[in-house]
Amino acid sequence: MWTPDTRAEHARDDLRYPSDLTDAEWEILAPLLPPPARTGRHRSWEMREVINAIFFVLRGGVPWRMLPQHFPPHQTTYRWFMRFRDNGTWKNLNHYLVMLDRERVGREASPSASVIDTQSVKTTESGGPRGFDAAKKIKGRKRHALVDTDGRALEIQVQPASMQDRDGAPSVLKASRARFPFIQTVFADSVYAGEKVANATSIVVEIVRKLADQVGFQVLPRRWVVERFFAWINRNRRLAKDFEATVTSATAFLYAACVMLLTRRLARCA
Repeated sequence: MWTPDTRAEHARDDLRYPSDLTDAEWEILAPLLPPPARTGRHRSWEMREVINAIFFVLRGGVPWRMLPQHFPPHQTTYRWFMRFRDNGTWKNLNHYLVMLDRERVGREASPSASVIDTQSVKTTESGGPRGFDAAKKIKGRKRHALVDTDGRALEIQVQPASMQDRDGAPSVLKASRARFPFIQTVFADSVYAGEKVANATSIVVEIVRKLADQVGFQVLPRRWVVERFFAWINRNRRLAKDFEATVTSATAFLYAACVMLLTRRLARCA
């Protein structure tokens, strides 16, 4: 809930752009990013400015070519984004920050319970894999997210919207075992009921069903956490739709949004 105290705590009016990193946030990210090479050509731009430019595109939803001139050239910024996408840097950063934030609140670094759900979003003329979600009446892609019980993203995959949730869930659960092997339970809605999801891994799938007398919308236990996660990342205008031509770029932007969210939280609570 927004109050004068929380607004002051989250205020970023003293920055050049609200998407820029503060000194405290940069202290968290700097050790996790690749250092300058000892040989070869020196970097023309500081890594902090490159990350600021990427976060500007993510938060503002602008095309790469519309970056303000005081940022690195759009070719440089895009090349670093692609490099971090292809070598798994965004996903690695998210993994490390999730463990760091869990330890900050006194929890084990690796979770034992999780929540899974999807979000269908429209795509644009950029092309790439897409489908039609008959339930949501949306032509585009589906963001399949596995989060811990506090809403931190553990595993995210982008799939065509035509893929049923129960068909896309096994690959998400299997992928999560490499980084979060101690997950024992996953909470899900009734769409995930069935042997296909239950037998995909050793994770116990617990279905959270609607209340028998439920009329209209009502917050259900556990399931609301992943819905809140989608609300958090949707504050970034680049994610209002899926503008990316490739699934890998769409996934990278989702992890970058998680990195921004966790970095701000850790710096604010330091």
